Amino acid sequence: MKALDSQLAPLLKFLDGYYAKSPALPKGGKDFLVAAAPWLALLGALFALFAAYGVYQLMTWTNAVVNNPYFQAYAPGSGGFSLWLILSIVVLLIWAVFYFLAFSPLRAKKTKGWYLILYGMLLNVLNAVVTLSIISVVFSIIGFLIGYYFLYQVKSYYS
Repeated sequence: MKALDSQLAPLLKFLDGYYAKSPALPKGGKDFLVAAAPWLALLGALFALFAAYGVYQLMTWTNAVVNNPYFQAYAPGSGGFSLWLILSIVVLLIWAVFYFLAFSPLRAKKTKGWYLILYGMLLNVLNAVVTLSIISVVFSIIGFLIGYYFLYQVKSYYS
């Protein structure tokens, strides 16, 4: 993780430069975010698991339809699992693991938990890139920038 932290340092320095000029959250808002962060991470992990299961169900249902002999008569060679859906499931599972692993460090206010949430947010952007949808990528980047604003606001609480 230390190697990844050093690779992310230029990006974080760039973002920190912009977010330092942004309006700060009130202390009560920061305290609330720090107190709720472990539980929000746990909730995010559960959502990621449900999303991965949903994508898997969609993939198996679609595969059953596509591999139907009647469908194959009209579109031969179109069966099989989509590589993009498999990659999306893998990314969602890794995202869930990061968020589950972040729970204890966030409760203890350790920097490791803060970074695990950051990695999860970056994985969300990666998942959008994997789906090859420009709209998903744009909205994931916007979501990352908004999420990083809140992470930046509470960064000083974690040691």
